[in-house]
Amino acid sequence: MLNIESIRCWLVDIPTIRPHKLSMATMGCQTLTIIEMVCNGGISGWGEATTIGGLSYGPESPEGIRSAIETYLAPLICGKTFSGVEALSRTMNASVKGNTFAKSALETAFLDAQGKVLGVPVSTLLGGALSQRLPVLWTLASGNTQQDIDEGKRLLAEGRHNTFKLKIGAGQLQDDVRHAIAIKQALGEQVSVRVDVNQAWDMTAAVKGIRELQAGGIDLIEQPLPLWNHRDLIALSQRFDVPMLADESVATLQDSYALASGGFTGAWALKIAKAGGPAQVLKLAHVAQGAGISLYGGTMLEGSLGTVASLHAWSTIGLQWGTEMFGPLLLKDDILTSPLVFTDGGVTLPEGPGLGVEIDRDKLNHYSRQ
Repeated sequence: MLNIESIRCWLVDIPTIRPHKLSMATMGCQTLTIIEMVCNGGISGWGEATTIGGLSYGPESPEGIRSAIETYLAPLICGKTFSGVEALSRTMNASVKGNTFAKSALETAFLDAQGKVLGVPVSTLLGGALSQRLPVLWTLASGNTQQDIDEGKRLLAEGRHNTFKLKIGAGQLQDDVRHAIAIKQALGEQVSVRVDVNQAWDMTAAVKGIRELQAGGIDLIEQPLPLWNHRDLIALSQRFDVPMLADESVATLQDSYALASGGFTGAWALKIAKAGGPAQVLKLAHVAQGAGISLYGGTMLEGSLGTVASLHAWSTIGLQWGTEMFGPLLLKDDILTSPLVFTDGGVTLPEGPGLGVEIDRDKLNHYSRQ
């Protein structure tokens, strides 16, 4: 049993190592919404909710996430005792609609505290880790073809990454296609290159662009269409040999059922934030497994805390397309006392109870928005 005594929230602004260009925004700084949940006489559980570009990505902003937690969710659950994460989730969902990013931070903090109380990792609470090490790709998103090629070749030479994703969709269709194929050709046949369109195309552009990307050796096409267009995304998955990766289109259990029952044949990008937490996202994973749909561990470009929470969930399932949990590497600094270990195209799951990490309170206060 876990009694929630108090919840505190920070907005933490950390610069990125370079501009990160997506179809809807270019990031030079990432804002992490960090919470501390104090339980059972002083046990601290930590959680993170992170989105991209304020409100340019979706309906929850860092400021909105903090407001939802402080105004609605924290008063709802503070002072109450919960037997487990499902009881917490049911209480939050009964009174607060949506706001899955805020709920994900709270669910993460609850699991961290529960793991510390029981002396077990969060992965154990979620079913048990199948692996202590997970593959991690790198996203090339400077917006400049030659700069992306140079960055990819450097990371290959360093042995840090051997799989890459490209952010396209902000430019003209033919420019984006040429950009992607040029990078694929430069990095070589043995290097997997995927693209993320971030909902930027309509069906006409998607058919033309995907045909050329498939011929150019691109391995995976992520979210080419707007999130609501399930019908055409299913059609694309059935039309082309190159798999479609549904991201924004598969956020809820209802989304997962609609895609699976409609005949979608590609892969799903799982994200704890859009599902409502590490335990909730595994429900979507189980629908995919039952339907024979491949899985991919997605990111909202979280810092280390949110990344670790995701890794604990990903470690309990098979991810045929690996993960993109590189968010901490995109940031110039960290709020953990010990950074995550990224080597040889992968990351190691931290050991220890709860999330297995400690917060550097000096760094937290340094980067917190005053």
